[in-house]
Amino acid sequence: MTLAEQFFALDSLLMRHRQYWQCTAFDFDTIPWPELQGILNELTDDQVTVLDNDQNQLYQFFSQHINQLDELAKLCELPSSAHSRADYPFWISNGIKGRKFDQLQDFVSALPNTKQPVLEWCAGKGHLGRMLAFNGASDVHSIELQQSLCEQGQKSAQQQGLAMHFSQADVLKEDITQFFNADMHAVALHACGGLHQAFMRQASLAKVQQISFSPCCYHLFTANEYRVMSEVANQSELNLTHRDLKLALQETVTAPSRLEKVRKTELEWRLGFDALRKSITGEQYYVSVPSVNKAIFSDSFKSFCVWAADKKAINLPQGTDYNKYLDIGVARKKITDRVELVRHVFRRAIEVWLVLDRALYLQQQGYQVSVKTFCEKQLTPRNILILANIH
Repeated sequence: MTLAEQFFALDSLLMRHRQYWQCTAFDFDTIPWPELQGILNELTDDQVTVLDNDQNQLYQFFSQHINQLDELAKLCELPSSAHSRADYPFWISNGIKGRKFDQLQDFVSALPNTKQPVLEWCAGKGHLGRMLAFNGASDVHSIELQQSLCEQGQKSAQQQGLAMHFSQADVLKEDITQFFNADMHAVALHACGGLHQAFMRQASLAKVQQISFSPCCYHLFTANEYRVMSEVANQSELNLTHRDLKLALQETVTAPSRLEKVRKTELEWRLGFDALRKSITGEQYYVSVPSVNKAIFSDSFKSFCVWAADKKAINLPQGTDYNKYLDIGVARKKITDRVELVRHVFRRAIEVWLVLDRALYLQQQGYQVSVKTFCEKQLTPRNILILANIH
């Protein structure tokens, strides 16, 4: 199957099933799909959590109730990049936290082995560039927004004797043409939204010989209405917004239980306050409340309501029964979790659709393109790698 054929098949399924994913979970007080009410209401909260952490189980659980999920799952399967991790001296991993070093090792191992100059996009301290320089890249030019990270990265490279240099640049506002030329390998690991789109456009305009990148956070630095990149995707009838693009990011590696507990409390309190707000204003739609320091959720529901009411310029009546609205919030969270579970069936499909749009754009520019996974999902669900070589 060609990339275009895969895109059209996936696009058709997403279009046909959009009532299941193109919605906002907070809008519903009851399960909005009659055919799913029974199985969703029977699930315990623990079962919801288990299903939500395993995409394959999600497909299997809903396959008897939502048509063509087997086909959807197959369209979301991407070949794995077969590779073994190279060994690095201890000093290469200095300052790289947690799973990040494993991600970097797998990403580098999946790249074509090249000694040509490298352009590292959205480089941070240049961890990826350092590994490529250690592997023999003739020169690594690392582009980063924050001057302090450029300085730290440059210092590390000099101490380690690596052929690297840094440039500080706001790549969304400044002229970036100077950074690209044909004889290079342009790389980016987890560059967000508009950042990797600018990278793709300029790299292909300069006819960069090799482009290798893993996209992330598709909604960031972009317009709320998604603007397709490829001519193929321009034929789609789907209209995606930031809300839909965020759905692509909602497959996560399991968070520590402490964080899960805070998230649970936060959602219950936000939904409880929303019920209170509706009772005061008479409005029937959900209204979001700004982000806040998580410490507030260690206090009381009443104190959260006082804070949120102030943010929304609402006067809370004397004698408000806060326990009543907290109970409503707890009940609504159960509905929200189950609506989100259904939406999450389609989260990988949305991401693969977006990735294929990018791959097809590069094909359009004359590149030979492949799309693979570079690591296991346990390391990061953002594990898709787009490899492009000029014909």
